[in-house]
Amino acid sequence: MGIELTLLSRSYCHLCHDMEVALAPLADEFGAIVKVLDVDADPVLEAKYDELVPVLLHEETELCHYFLDETKIREYLVKIR
Repeated sequence: MGIELTLLSRSYCHLCHDMEVALAPLADEFGAIVKVLDVDADPVLEAKYDELVPVLLHEETELCHYFLDETKIREYLVKIR
């Protein structure tokens, strides 16, 4: 099974959109699936991540927030591959 990353996002958030766009080539390179979740649709996620959005997760591990840290994500994906 491939790697599944979760991007906690908001529809009106330009940083969220920027992270999704920046993540796409990296996800393609590693064969990862990116699931985008609207943080406002889940009260538990909203309470936990409200001010940090966008947030990129792998399972329960927070990989980055606000901006994509491509170096960190690449190193993490190599490690878990």
